[in-house]
Amino acid sequence: MCRWLAYSGSPMLLDSILYRPKHSLIDQSLHARMGVETTNGDGFGIGWYMDGGAVGTPAIVRDVGPAWNNRNLREIAGHVMSPLLFAHIRASTGTAVQQTNCHPFRHGRWMWMHNGSIADFHRIRRDLCLAVDPVLFLDIEGTTDSEMMFFLALTFGLEDDPPGAVARMVGLVERVGREQGIADPVQMTVAVTDGAAIWAFRYASGGRARSLFYSSKVESLRALHPEVELLREVSDETRLVVSEPLGDLPGAWNEVPEGAYGVVRAGADALHTFTPVPA
Repeated sequence: MCRWLAYSGSPMLLDSILYRPKHSLIDQSLHARMGVETTNGDGFGIGWYMDGGAVGTPAIVRDVGPAWNNRNLREIAGHVMSPLLFAHIRASTGTAVQQTNCHPFRHGRWMWMHNGSIADFHRIRRDLCLAVDPVLFLDIEGTTDSEMMFFLALTFGLEDDPPGAVARMVGLVERVGREQGIADPVQMTVAVTDGAAIWAFRYASGGRARSLFYSSKVESLRALHPEVELLREVSDETRLVVSEPLGDLPGAWNEVPEGAYGVVRAGADALHTFTPVPA
């Protein structure tokens, strides 16, 4: 499968998020501990928003090589600061290793990334394609189930109601899959953002979703670990959502429950139950 992280908070140099943690995402590209594969070398991508001003279109950089030895990624990470970052390392589940299949995916101001799969995607891909809004369909560039999920969610109202749109997307995929005899069609952890908030979902049709964690409140961590300089530098609103913890700091990480989604936004973080809805 894949590994990913979503960061929101004080503008930070990307290097501090991608490379410096003990078990950073770059380290996970070679040494993942909770994924299906230890190595995630089938491409990578980062997407970020600029600090200040109105929310605009995020910048996206994607490549088909592994993240651990990409000099351009290292260069960007050492010079770019952002208050909101998506980063993804890919282990293909069968679709081609090509730039348009690397996450995160972008549409307007929105970004999307996914770990997991649609089971037997090749069998139901045509039916799912036909459910995408014809206007949106023209913007699909790659061949992955992940991008298909994104455009189905956009079709079902992502821009107005992200949790509802994702619930309707999953409901459609499950219905189409089961009509084709696929018992457990959906396996996913998903992050989606409009640049102001992040929604993160953990769900599997069979009830055994891939790992997903969120960071504890910064003010609580400061009280537990006053010696950690980074905690004194970031705002109380700073949060991370990750496929697996970036380090071993006691009290820093909390597992997202099965069948749940969280919302990260200024002053209003929340955790809710996630249930698919018939589309």
